[in-house]
Amino acid sequence: MIYDISHRTLYRYSAPVSQSHHVTHMSPRVSDRQIVRRHSLLIEPAPTSRIDALDYFGNPTSQLCVEDEHSEFVIHARSTIEVAARSTIDVAATASFQQVFDDLMCAQQPLDLSVLQFVCSSRHTMPTAEIVDYASRSLLPGRPVLEAAWDLTRRLFEDFTFDNTATDVSTPITTVLRERRGVCQDFSHLALSCLRAAKIPARYVSGYLLTHPPAGQTKLKGTDASHAWISVWAPETGWVDFDPTNGSMPQTEHISIAYGRDYDDVSPISGVLLGGGKHTVSVAVDVSEAAASGASSQS
Repeated sequence: MIYDISHRTLYRYSAPVSQSHHVTHMSPRVSDRQIVRRHSLLIEPAPTSRIDALDYFGNPTSQLCVEDEHSEFVIHARSTIEVAARSTIDVAATASFQQVFDDLMCAQQPLDLSVLQFVCSSRHTMPTAEIVDYASRSLLPGRPVLEAAWDLTRRLFEDFTFDNTATDVSTPITTVLRERRGVCQDFSHLALSCLRAAKIPARYVSGYLLTHPPAGQTKLKGTDASHAWISVWAPETGWVDFDPTNGSMPQTEHISIAYGRDYDDVSPISGVLLGGGKHTVSVAVDVSEAAASGASSQS
């Protein structure tokens, strides 16, 4: 599948900003199942300096410095991305989750830090006794690691209600667990906390999801949103994605942008301002199927 993606963010400030510095994660990463055919990043006002680089996790980033006084700041990412389906996975045909960690720590082979770094808890994924108890119903002794992750994914989907008014970026996962409500970011953090409590390598994935309008209705512009899910590692398969918000194993309708330990590592825009006062932010995201044409490029 090939998708056209538009992600436009507008900040309005109550007082002029004299200088700002930003780090963005809005440029899609290439993977064995994902090809970036085109990508552009429009910034207004134009930055005085822009450095495009890969972060610690290999995600494309742009570091921006804006020195022109402004009361609005716009960043608009446009991408055309091709996503291939993953081969069928037998979640029961993987090593037990205890064996996965034991093998990673085996003294007879080099440590795979690219995987081990996702075993550790992070700021948004600290486990508690209640989280460990919730996880234990999926993480049965000897259970294959991907089977355990799939069971946890399905339970989160069935036990929790999507409610975009219930939480914000500062809501702890203990509140999400207690209230059984939240958004994709919350469910991903909770899933990661459950898995990492058992030393299962799991990472946070940010991206987009193709949505479909109700039957007989036209899809509205700007009504899509960024999405988040998780990826779990097994020695037989490598990284495999799970989406607890939708109770699914992502295939071609999930488009990855970046991955890290949690949201903090891959937030679309972060930074510091000189001035600005209070601000409002509006975001418009569109994901649509595209025609198969054009060469790969980035700008």
